[in-house]
Order: sequence, then structure tokens, then C-alpha cells
Amino acid sequence: MLHPGISMPGVLGSICLVVGVIISADSLQEGTTLAVIILAILGVMLAGILWFLSKGKLRSPIILNEEQNKDKGYISSSDLNYLLGKKGVAATDLRPSGMGNFDGIDFDVISAGKYIQVGTKIQIYEVKGSKLMVKSIEESGEQK
Repeated sequence: MLHPGISMPGVLGSICLVVGVIISADSLQEGTTLAVIILAILGVMLAGILWFLSKGKLRSPIILNEEQNKDKGYISSSDLNYLLGKKGVAATDLRPSGMGNFDGIDFDVISAGKYIQVGTKIQIYEVKGSKLMVKSIEESGEQK
């Protein structure tokens, strides 16, 4: 919560204010007493403000209080494991990522690191979350 340009000048300004209160007092004891009282009041005010902000309405829109699970209808991404082993065609050049067409539907795919030209037959060999890893069928050992 420290911001450049605010922290150091803020600390130095606070020190200067305390020293100014001490110097402007009639005696050192009176100045020190005033400085301690001022710092105590400011500390209580700061604690009150922080407590109020942490419990008030400003807190609620920022912090998520509920879990996001399937029981409540939350789905982070669709399960693509049903595509494992499917054969299709590279809809764009894969360098190494691009589009692949499987059963008339285009998907974002990633090749196994090699360049695959558009129109090449491809097969999904691995599903990592939302990433579909493909290789050309010629690489897999199958013939056209």
C-alpha cells in the first residue's frame, strides 16, 4: 500500500509537523506532550477509518465471498476431452497454433511444435484444459 512519491514525502512531512509542534511550544515538555496527544488522536482516527472501510459497503463489491463451483452453475471452460483422438483438417496454417476443423466446427489448436500447412489432415492427441494439441496424421504413422 506504499506508493512511490507518497510514502517518503508523507513520512518526512509528518516528521516535520511533529518537530514544528515541539519547537512552537513554550517548553520541550509541553511540545512533546502535544506531539504525543496529536499522534495518538491521529492513530485512533486512522484505525477507525480503516475499520470502517473494511466493514462497510466499499468492501463488498471488491471481495468475492462465494465459491464458484459447478453446483451453482459456474463453468470455467467446457470439457473438451470428448475431442481426444478426433481427426480433422487444418483450417489455417499451424505455426504452431492456428485453427483446426473437426466435424464442421473450428477449434483453436496447437501443433506439436512443427509447421503444418492448411488443408493437412490432423488428429488431436492431447487435451490440456482448453488447449487442443494436434499433429498431422502423416506424423502419427498413418497414411492418407
